[in-house]
Amino acid sequence: MSVSSSSSSFFNNPTPNTTSASTSTKIPIILVEDHQMTRLGLRLILEQSTDCQVIAEAEDGETAINLVDKYPNCQLVLMDIGLPEKDGIEATQAIKAKRPDLKIMMLTSKDEENNVFAALGAGADAYCLKGASPETLLAAIRSVAEGDVWFDRGIAKVVLQYFQGKTAIPAGTVANKATGAVVGLSVYGGGDAHLPTTIDCPLTAREMEVLRLIVDGHSNAQIADVLVITKATAKAHVHSILQKLCVDDRTQAAVLAMRQGLVKG
Repeated sequence: MSVSSSSSSFFNNPTPNTTSASTSTKIPIILVEDHQMTRLGLRLILEQSTDCQVIAEAEDGETAINLVDKYPNCQLVLMDIGLPEKDGIEATQAIKAKRPDLKIMMLTSKDEENNVFAALGAGADAYCLKGASPETLLAAIRSVAEGDVWFDRGIAKVVLQYFQGKTAIPAGTVANKATGAVVGLSVYGGGDAHLPTTIDCPLTAREMEVLRLIVDGHSNAQIADVLVITKATAKAHVHSILQKLCVDDRTQAAVLAMRQGLVKG
């Protein structure tokens, strides 16, 4: 991701940014990045959007944890992984322990499998590479803020391969850090034994189309675009699928679909 070459002493301290009534409908974001120039570039991208507002910034994990307490209106944390003091994985786990509903998007230049699964194990809701375009980053933020799960295409492939049994979580990846959940689904040490073994409620042809897109990692908005339906209709189909499959979220639905052979990888 390109960043501005200018600098400012403003980023030396994790102070809040001034907001106004006109920004009240924007997504309140805490930006956590230890490199000043990268942080500046990210902030410029977010501030130039119409629906994102950086309310506070931090350059280490410990400060990020404290800022979440200080700003209860925060809806999303944009979190770098490689942070000093507490890294992004540890900070994510600590934040999720206090505010499980707060959305956390991991932003990193690395896509190694151990980083991916460690982040998801800590409770991250999204994983986006720093090489993503500004448009992709903003789309990811909007999607996650609305309750969707977001993975960079390369990351999504790694996760899908795991769910298909084609790869394994690297040994020691989440030692003493994981909460036991990957995007709401227990897969470490207990597996997914709580998932239903049979499907009692048949899905409609349209719901099967939606399920295939869920497995491919599409958000509700993307499903709506592909199927030429409204976003509200796509959301309703997803809700119906979760109910029929007796699962809690779209990730569990994807796993169950793969295991039952409803969708082929």
